[in-house]
Amino acid sequence: MATSTQIELWHAEKVATQVTVNEAANGIHYAAWGETRVSDTDLERLVGAVPSGLAPALNNRAYYFVPLAIADTGEVMIAPAYTVDLGDRAICHRNATFGSTEAVFLSTRLVEDRFGLAFEFFINVAHNFVEAAGVPESFSSLAWSQAEAQVRGETSQDAWETRRRAQDSHSLDGRNGQKTIDERSRNSYYESAFSDALAVYMLALAVDFDYHDLREREYPLLAAPALAERLRHVASLFPANPGYEFQILYRRKG
Repeated sequence: MATSTQIELWHAEKVATQVTVNEAANGIHYAAWGETRVSDTDLERLVGAVPSGLAPALNNRAYYFVPLAIADTGEVMIAPAYTVDLGDRAICHRNATFGSTEAVFLSTRLVEDRFGLAFEFFINVAHNFVEAAGVPESFSSLAWSQAEAQVRGETSQDAWETRRRAQDSHSLDGRNGQKTIDERSRNSYYESAFSDALAVYMLALAVDFDYHDLREREYPLLAAPALAERLRHVASLFPANPGYEFQILYRRKG
């Protein structure tokens, strides 16, 4: 069994030169390198779940599935295999830039199952899309209407905190007596809420999962009917690719 002292770390750019980047049918660029323990079939199915409507905004992105992206180095370093010691030094993903390409290196060996890897991939895709294209105004309107209606909970810690800050920032304008809102917090809330919804939507296309498995920390999850409304809206904006189906089941059978 290899030890961390026997495994040579690779610079991310060197990894990128050693693999062929594939372009999936939906236009997403990806590659696998090292002992990922993810089959080609599973990886193709995972990447293929990204709606093709997202691809134009991600044209300069490439997603590299690697065993471990190391966290404690200044340069982006990649481990070609897993050891316990290297696992302790790794992080879920690291970003690097090669010319005009924005690369995302995803650690496949830090997660225990397909669900964990899928969500890590999809949340990166969602954030990358928002960074490039922003948040659809129609989604922002929907999310804020739910927040103003005091719908319970949110979809992540970031969304919960930015929503709270935006709503708690109401103050009276001394000139006209009207309430004002911290627009920076509200815009951050839109970005977090949309990234979360987009990632959950893609996850639902690729994996059968229980919504409560998405809890990160101690914050109240968004009420299921409100989440369903957001997901249906996202599905209308970015329809599923052929071979993928979107559905919401409130209760499992059996």
